[in-house]
Amino acid sequence: MKEFRKILKYAKPYTKSLIFAFICLTLTSLVNLVLPLIVRNMINAVVVLKDSQVLDGHAWDLLFIIVLQAVFAVVHNYVFGFVGHRMTTDFRIEFFSHIQSLSLRFFQNHRVGEILSRMSNDISVIQNALVTIPVALLRQSITLIGAMAIILYLNWKLTGLILLILPPLMIFARVFGKRLRLFSEKLQDQVAQAVVVLEEVASSIKIVKSFTRENYERERFTNQIETAFEKAVDKLKISSFFGPFILGLTFLVSAVLIWYGGYQVMLGATTPGELAAFFLYALIVAGPIGTFVRLYTQIQEASGAIRRVYEILDTQPAIENPDNPIFLENISGRIQFDNVSFGYREESEILHNISFDVQPGQTVALVGPSGAGKSTVIKLLHRFFEVSQGTIRLDGHNIQELDRKTFLSQIALVPQETLLFGGTVKENILYGKLDASEEELKEAAKKANAHDFIMELEKGYETIVGEKGAKLSGGERQRIAIARAILKDPKILVLDEATSSLDNRSEALIQEAVETLMQNRTTFIVAHRLSTIHQADQIIVLEKGRVVEIGQHEDLMNNKNLYYNLYKLKMQDPVTLGEK
Repeated sequence: MKEFRKILKYAKPYTKSLIFAFICLTLTSLVNLVLPLIVRNMINAVVVLKDSQVLDGHAWDLLFIIVLQAVFAVVHNYVFGFVGHRMTTDFRIEFFSHIQSLSLRFFQNHRVGEILSRMSNDISVIQNALVTIPVALLRQSITLIGAMAIILYLNWKLTGLILLILPPLMIFARVFGKRLRLFSEKLQDQVAQAVVVLEEVASSIKIVKSFTRENYERERFTNQIETAFEKAVDKLKISSFFGPFILGLTFLVSAVLIWYGGYQVMLGATTPGELAAFFLYALIVAGPIGTFVRLYTQIQEASGAIRRVYEILDTQPAIENPDNPIFLENISGRIQFDNVSFGYREESEILHNISFDVQPGQTVALVGPSGAGKSTVIKLLHRFFEVSQGTIRLDGHNIQELDRKTFLSQIALVPQETLLFGGTVKENILYGKLDASEEELKEAAKKANAHDFIMELEKGYETIVGEKGAKLSGGERQRIAIARAILKDPKILVLDEATSSLDNRSEALIQEAVETLMQNRTTFIVAHRLSTIHQADQIIVLEKGRVVEIGQHEDLMNNKNLYYNLYKLKMQDPVTLGEK
């Protein structure tokens, strides 16, 4: 039950509603306990008293009790259901918010499909537990205690027969409940693996089709889902045994009660009505006992789901805001890397003692062969990862001491491979500034040379771009990304070869817009085509994670070192440089 204590905090805002629902549930259970007594009186009125007026009176009592019970049941079912779904919604929101707070390193170690499985499948199991288990536990507890008290009063000898079945039931539930939890966790883990395959294929469908690997992927998914089926069957072997076992035990005890109670009626020790009432109460007692066993298995299953979800929720963000952050609202844009080293894995460094100083408003190009560390520098600049050693400074302040949200709000990234959100063109551009006016939106699109093609779309700015912008060409997606960056109006601009996806006609216009955007801003260009960086104030040449040259184009060409060789190679071979 310790797992359930973790999620009780989500019930705190709804305490008053839960108290009201508990009262209604208690009244429902107590009213149910009165029904067998009325049935007893009705049977005695027929068999013993043979009085129709007494029978009619008890019939009206029975009808009133049934209506009252129904009203209380409807109220508590709705309130408990509403609060349960509300708690689950709050739980999902916190899970999503926590996922966003985690660093990129977490996403390198966890596949998206696995996270989606825990967000959907595991939380759905938890939702069922939140809605059904507390209600059932309380209802059955009240029913069991009340019914046991009444039947003990009615006939203590028959009550002893019922109590004999409790110890074996408790042992049975404990043993099989643990096994069911183990099988449930294995099933959920295997379903997550199948979801991973589905997510990978859906996100890489062009590659799958290009290499005609549909049959291969179908086999891969089939293997995972068939294994999940085998785990489900293992779980089914355990869970399917519970119901028949409890039902059979209930029938056995009922038969013994009827047999023994019948002798007591014949001996005059009890009346037929009392025997009927006792039998009804015995069935009422058997109900909670069977329910407790079933709930125990559900609790074990839900505990496994909670554990899986909290494996993520208990993961602490690798990069957190400092306790007393520095808020730099208006930065000048000076960037300093001071002996920065970094590795994605502890045993392997990507960058080694990187140092450079960028003055406000300068344009800096990062150049180097594939795997040199250009993109890694950009990730560290955004503080997506923490440096292993050394310091990165913004306007003289260690970026680890800055408020992350304020700091990142002044940086705009235009990546080489642009992935848009699946909403409208307007929503994607407004991502740069959510409260921008219509005029600001269109002005940004015009500067990015995107307005004309947007107006030619079926619904203009309200056109749905599709999953990851699939309905647009690469050049159109890139222009929307540039418009988004223009709208953000950053102090620091990062261009990952921002014009590489554009056609020749648009490239010159976009390059002009980008140059306008770069004015009075510190700009980093991750250069894959060296012909685009002639005018950079600094060209930082990286090789194997080290700075091997810094200078301007003419100086570096005169040095005839790595930059010179790369430039000559690219002038002969138009294939763009790769990146790491």
